[in-house]
Amino acid sequence: MSRLGTAYPPDRVSLREVGLRDGLQLVKSWPTTEEKRDWLVREHAAGARHFEVGSFLPASRMPQFADVRAMIEAVGTLDGARSAALALNERGAADALETQVDEIVCVISATEEHSQANMRRSRDDAIGLVRSVARMRDERGHGALINAGIAMAFGCSIAGRVEPDEVLRLAEACMSAGADVIGIADTVGFAGPRQVTRLASGMRVLVGDGGFIIHLHDTRGMGIANASAALDAGCRILDGSLGGLGGCPFAPGATGNVVFEDLVYLCETKGFATGIDLPALAAVRSVAEKAMPGESFYGGIARAGPPATLDWRA
Repeated sequence: MSRLGTAYPPDRVSLREVGLRDGLQLVKSWPTTEEKRDWLVREHAAGARHFEVGSFLPASRMPQFADVRAMIEAVGTLDGARSAALALNERGAADALETQVDEIVCVISATEEHSQANMRRSRDDAIGLVRSVARMRDERGHGALINAGIAMAFGCSIAGRVEPDEVLRLAEACMSAGADVIGIADTVGFAGPRQVTRLASGMRVLVGDGGFIIHLHDTRGMGIANASAALDAGCRILDGSLGGLGGCPFAPGATGNVVFEDLVYLCETKGFATGIDLPALAAVRSVAEKAMPGESFYGGIARAGPPATLDWRA
C-alpha cells in the first residue's frame, strides 16, 4: 500500500481532529502542554487517530504552539496515531523535518487577494513552497506526507466568488509540485451542500485513488450538511475540531470548525464506521472547557447526546 493509503485507507472514512491547531489559533488563552496531552490521550483512547497539533511559527507570534515539538512526540507514543503540523515557510518546514511529524501542512489560497493578505506571497510562490517542502522532505529521507490545503476554496471574504475550476487547477498544480494529499477548505463558511458536492466530485475525478480532505467551518450553520454532501460525493477524509473550536481572522464572528463529535455522529448514522466511541469522545470536552473557560463551545451531541433508546448507527 502507498504511503498515502497507509495513512488514509481509501476504503474507510478518516476524521482529522484539528482542535489542537486550528481550534487554538484565535483563542485568548490556551491549555498547558499537560492539558493538551490529556486531551490528546483521551481522544486517542476514544478512537481518534489523526491529530493536527500545532504550527511551526515563532513562539513570539503564536505562543500557543510553542510546544508543537512536544505534542508531536506525544502523538508518537500513541499506537496508530498520526500527527500533522502547519508550516507556512521554508524555515518552518525545516524545523518540522527535524521532528517525527507524520504530515506537514502547507497553505495555498484560492484567490490572489487572500494569499497576499494571509501570507504576503503570491499563489505561485505558495505552490513553490509546496515544491520546496517536498524536495526537502525527499532529500532528508523523511516519511512525512505533504498536505496542501487550499483556503477560501468555496468563496473568499476579500475577493468574493471562487470558480471551482480554479480550485481544481490549483489542486493539480499542488500535486505536480509534490503534494501527497489536497485539502479543500471552506475557510469562512460560505459553502452549501450543492457547492460542496460539485467541488468534491471534481476532486474525486482529479485524484483518482488518491486522497483529498474537506475542511469545513460552521460559520452559517451549514457544517454538518456540507460534510454529509462531501461524503455522498466520495470524500473520505474530513476535518473537525472538538467542540467546534476555531475560526478565521477573515470571518469576524465565525463559530469555528465543524464540531468533531457531531461529525462522528453524522458518519456513523450514514453507515461509515469511524472507530470512535462517541460518548468517550464527548467526555473529552471537559478537558478543553476547564482549560479555556472563556471560550465558546458548540455541538448538538454535547447538548443532547446520541439517542439512548435505539441503535443510532446505520
